[in-house]
Amino acid sequence: MRKGQSLYEKAKKIIPGGTMLLSKRPEMFLPDHWPSYFSKAKGCNVWDLDGTKLIDMSIMGIGTNSLGYGNEEVDQAVIKTVRNGNLSTLNCPEEVYLAEKLIEINPWADMVRFARTGGEANSIAIRIARAASGKDNVAICGYHGWHDWYLSANHNGGDDLSGHLIPGLSPNGVPKNLKNSVFPFNYNNYEELLGIVEKNNIGVIKMEVIRNLEPTNNFLQKVRDLATAKNIVLVFDECSSGFRETFGGIFQKYKVEPDMVMFGKTIGNGYALTAVVGKRSVMEVAQNTFISSTFWTERIGPAAALATLKVMEREKSWNKITQTGKMMQEGWLNLARQYNLDITISGIPAMTSYVFNSENALKYKTLVTQEMLKKGFLGSTIFYACTEHTEDHLTKYFTELNEIYNLINKCESGVLDIDSILNGPVCHSGFKRLN
Repeated sequence: MRKGQSLYEKAKKIIPGGTMLLSKRPEMFLPDHWPSYFSKAKGCNVWDLDGTKLIDMSIMGIGTNSLGYGNEEVDQAVIKTVRNGNLSTLNCPEEVYLAEKLIEINPWADMVRFARTGGEANSIAIRIARAASGKDNVAICGYHGWHDWYLSANHNGGDDLSGHLIPGLSPNGVPKNLKNSVFPFNYNNYEELLGIVEKNNIGVIKMEVIRNLEPTNNFLQKVRDLATAKNIVLVFDECSSGFRETFGGIFQKYKVEPDMVMFGKTIGNGYALTAVVGKRSVMEVAQNTFISSTFWTERIGPAAALATLKVMEREKSWNKITQTGKMMQEGWLNLARQYNLDITISGIPAMTSYVFNSENALKYKTLVTQEMLKKGFLGSTIFYACTEHTEDHLTKYFTELNEIYNLINKCESGVLDIDSILNGPVCHSGFKRLN
């Protein structure tokens, strides 16, 4: 057993769930064999605890590092901040400069609040939006974190959130009196949303602008018009999609503006910073409700975000990662055609994934991860692009993936038994309790 796997066995005994983030559990990739921990990360490379260098063609810190790991300009800004002091009795001026920059990027908006995680930003936005609308009930579409307000949807009638990224999320510990306060609707289903709004006195519509599907039939504009007509606060969650296809929110592509938007992940290139940006008429209501936290005032996050935005704007990083993502999608499709495999690709190019349309889908996903790891890649069926990924990286990746697709073709045709070539358990597909 290698060092990372050994340490994870210890972690499962002293950390409930093994890790702080479900999406980084080794069971989500390759149970028993995933390296689990890193000693160093730079560019698009990661070194495990045994010193093995791996090319990250996977989730890139779960989408946080679109400029690659350890970007020199961002890191220098952080190092300077550390040397000058990260926290004091006084506030850091960078939060004002960053708020000004985000308002410049979003001229429809007037005010900004900061936090450090996506879940926090979503909860801040919900608190403000509910206060501004004067109504408790929320219609949602997408994944918006782990807090009570969101998970309460699974009290309504079962696993109502299963279609919003992660199936099997348990609402244990979430007060049952929150039942029927949050109502999920499906993307591009305007009639479903309209029915929810008409029946449930909705005060807030919160949604991801895009994750797996493009909007159809003028869907986003219809949602905007409905919110305006019913005096509903419209909130766009761009914690994942922000700064991946535009310099700001992906909603810019569709020319539909929200009342509030959240940014996270990419904005600090691996340093913790999230932002809630919105119209004054909504945002200033925050002064009438208590939203406050000591470590939202630390300096590293805003300093990193200012440097990250500077690099992004200069290099037009969103164009680079989108082009890389398109090359990845095309490569997957070409290999699938070559080996007569049925796959479905989803997501925007810069944060894309695919599934095998087969009863052995999870086994094939596990096989891909298993074999790519042997060849020096962190690779699964999901890819978050960064500016450090090159054509050479993709060429090497597809050279190795070609052999694995050949194996899967033989499994599909009955020549090979998939169970005989897996070296351990099959990866998980959603939330499961660890033994």
